[in-house]
Amino acid sequence: MGRAFEFRKARKLKRWGNMAKTFTKIGKEISIAVKSGGADPSGNPRLRLLLQNAKAANMPKDNVERAIKKAISKDTEDYREVVYEGYGPHGVAVVVETFTDNPTRTVANVRSYFTRNGGSLGTSGSLSFMFEHKCVFKLKTKDNIDLEDLELELIDLGVTEIFAEEDTLFVYAEFESFGALQTYFEENKFEIISAEFERIPTQTKTISPDQMADFEKMLAKFEEDEDVSNIFHNMKE
Repeated sequence: MGRAFEFRKARKLKRWGNMAKTFTKIGKEISIAVKSGGADPSGNPRLRLLLQNAKAANMPKDNVERAIKKAISKDTEDYREVVYEGYGPHGVAVVVETFTDNPTRTVANVRSYFTRNGGSLGTSGSLSFMFEHKCVFKLKTKDNIDLEDLELELIDLGVTEIFAEEDTLFVYAEFESFGALQTYFEENKFEIISAEFERIPTQTKTISPDQMADFEKMLAKFEEDEDVSNIFHNMKE
């Protein structure tokens, strides 16, 4: 098990610990997927996976159907995916992913969270070199599966790591491999539990407990914002 595994195990899982916010996030993702690819899951691969994510998060069926119907409506706001990068207190690198219908509002809020906590908002792409953008599939394992053979088969599709925990497989791959891997797993009858994207730091920054408290204070502000969908950083935890 490599660095991606250790990173995932070390991360604090309070992000998306709030169920209501998790449902809001998935609902916005469904809206974007429906508007770009239609409301029929059979013809919209991204929507198919989001429905699996909703199921894995125990999102009520009524919430899912409401999100799809809302996306179809002409009166519904259009959400955009916008990524912000900056430094938090004590020089910790931060990447903030958002789904927003009002980028002016969102960037103002994001900037204030950085500056009011001793950090600074950077320019787009300024910190991307410090993180590896990966797609992560969570699958139901199959009987008598050989992980080494599966990994060798999937290397050409961009897979960088596979490991198992109990009856679940975790597959990490290059960001660009998402579509090809989804096709492979569906064609080979793997049950996809969920799929998402991670930004894994290439190196971590160690700070003191007091400094960590400062950083956690800033993170809390981001986590309260409904426009914020994911927060990644390189603080060693």
